[in-house]
Amino acid sequence: MMVTVILDRQSRINTNDLKARLDAVSGDRPRFSTQELTEFVNLMQVYEGAMYEISTKLEILDSEFQVRFAHDPIHHMERRLKSVNSIIGKLKRKGLPVSVASIKDNLFDVAGIRVICNYRDDVYSVSNYLSAQNDISVLRVKDYIKNPKQNGYRSLHVIYAVPVFLSSGAHYTPVEVQFRTIAMDYWASLEHALRYKTDLPDAKLAEHSQTLLDCARSLQNIETQMQNIHRDINGAPQVEETPKAG
Repeated sequence: MMVTVILDRQSRINTNDLKARLDAVSGDRPRFSTQELTEFVNLMQVYEGAMYEISTKLEILDSEFQVRFAHDPIHHMERRLKSVNSIIGKLKRKGLPVSVASIKDNLFDVAGIRVICNYRDDVYSVSNYLSAQNDISVLRVKDYIKNPKQNGYRSLHVIYAVPVFLSSGAHYTPVEVQFRTIAMDYWASLEHALRYKTDLPDAKLAEHSQTLLDCARSLQNIETQMQNIHRDINGAPQVEETPKAG
């Protein structure tokens, strides 16, 4: 049976908005030329394509788990492209030139996906199955689950290079994927709000930061106990291995 699919051709990237933002943050340098704007818009479209390539692979893996193990490892996913302000701000903080070439050579998190899994096993299972696919490469891995940050932050960060096929050929493009459990995400959201979205006095900020560190340790213990129960009642893969960079 033939199924008709209507393509959604609505542009996700507003060229006029990008131009205005680029001009606004240009500072003392001359305004961006038409060619620079075109190159930047084209680059963002490639990053967007890479982001959707990875998210489609993740959706397929989640569907396979449901069929094979009657278990959905991914609770939900969030996608984002860095804003113009964030991109240029990061380049300036690093003392790098503001150019398309500089973005390509130095920034690996322009396209990002946050994958919220149900259990720690799911984090490692999904990340390893994705890493094993032969059309993508693992560029960098930071495992903050096995080695939490000092403030208690836990997550698995993997930067993948995925091909985006255009008329000019394949463009291997980095996408940063953060894998974490529901509990890790719940904690990280509150910690982020405390750090960046509050004007609390220093003493109160320090108090809450210590409380969050204690909560992170408690959540880690609770997750381990719930993980063990899940392993006993579910046949999904039990994985503890961190993906390896190629």
